[in-house]
Amino acid sequence: MAKKRYWLMKSEADCYSIDDLKHDKQTCWDGVRNYQARNFMRDDMNVGDLVLYYHSNANPPGVAGIAKICKTAYPDHTALDPDDQHYDPKASEDNPVWMMVDVEFVEAFDELVPLSKLRETDTLDGMLLLKRGQRLSVMPVEPQHFKIVQKMGKARRAV
Repeated sequence: MAKKRYWLMKSEADCYSIDDLKHDKQTCWDGVRNYQARNFMRDDMNVGDLVLYYHSNANPPGVAGIAKICKTAYPDHTALDPDDQHYDPKASEDNPVWMMVDVEFVEAFDELVPLSKLRETDTLDGMLLLKRGQRLSVMPVEPQHFKIVQKMGKARRAV
């Protein structure tokens, strides 16, 4: 059995928020069009891995909750659909190019843990999200960083 890994996945809150995932219970994570992010999903994600669900392009951006990988990588069908915004003419049934995973809802934080607060937290030094120029929508998270952010999200409830 593969070792549990931890991830951060970005979604625009007005496109698909943690509340949308809570309502739907699970969804496919489609539309990833970066090779490194695709490789993380294809090669490294396993069922049961936990995900920090990050709202990007929000004011403020930050971690909104936790999800879990519930289905490993498979071809992203949106790349094959010319009417879909994620269509890629280089993709085909024989060579799908892009992959997706399924995620399921675990919990929503009562309040977002904002990026500014993550940056101020010394124990998160080295977290990939906080590195200058980091723009990946899917990235690994060290177990200790995941636990710190999870605790920050739960601590905000107690306030």
